[in-house]
Parts: sequence; structure tokens; C-alpha cells
Amino acid sequence: MSGETDLTALLATLSVETDEVIYVFATTSQVPDGINPIMQFQERQGMTLILPLEEAKQYELDYEFASRKITLAVHSSLAAVGFMARIASVLAGKGISVNPVAGFYHDHLFVPADKCDAALHCLKQLQQASSKK
Repeated sequence: MSGETDLTALLATLSVETDEVIYVFATTSQVPDGINPIMQFQERQGMTLILPLEEAKQYELDYEFASRKITLAVHSSLAAVGFMARIASVLAGKGISVNPVAGFYHDHLFVPADKCDAALHCLKQLQQASSKK
């Protein structure tokens, strides 16, 4: 299951999924016991966590970037060239910042919570334009 690498196919078959959870980015030197982030990544400066806002508050973590997660529900290859660049360019053109995370099967976009609907609209337009080609 290596995933799709063809940019045209990826964009033409793009579909998205999202939920209502507000996620935030936090950093800590040690992950508190019982915390359940959806992503953690060790950096030289500390552990980066992506977790629900309510969980960050519960554990009294400093956090930033209240965001919503958009899952690109197409099985993109980790070696696909240009997919995330195209997505990010379209969103940037509308003034929407994006923090992408690649999973094994899908890419996930964290966009400002108040711009999620606009981002979803942009992605739908991109898919529709790409499927006509």
C-alpha cells in the first residue's frame, strides 16, 4: 500500500474530512502522564504536541494556534511530489495559514479554527477544477 504519487490523480480524487474539535500546538520538556496528543514530535528545544484545546487547558500547558484538523482523505504516497505544495499555495492565496502533518495514509492540515470553512471551500474548488482536466 504505497499510495498515490501522481499529482493530477491526487488532486482529482481529493476529498476531505474534518471534525469539530479545536486543536492547539504546545511544547513541553516532558509529556505529562495521562495526556493523549494526536501527534508528538521531539525537537531539540522540546516536545511538540498537537492536542485538543480542552486537554491542553486541563494539563495547564502553554499553547498556541487554535486550529481545526482537515484530513485529506486520499491515500497519498509519502514520496508524492507537489501535493502539499499545491494545497498550501491555494490556501496561502486566500490568506489561510496551514500547518501540515503527514501520516502514513493521509495528510492532515491544521488551519486556524475561524478559517476552517474557507479552507474547506478552497479545497473543494481545487478538487473540482482538477477533476475537469
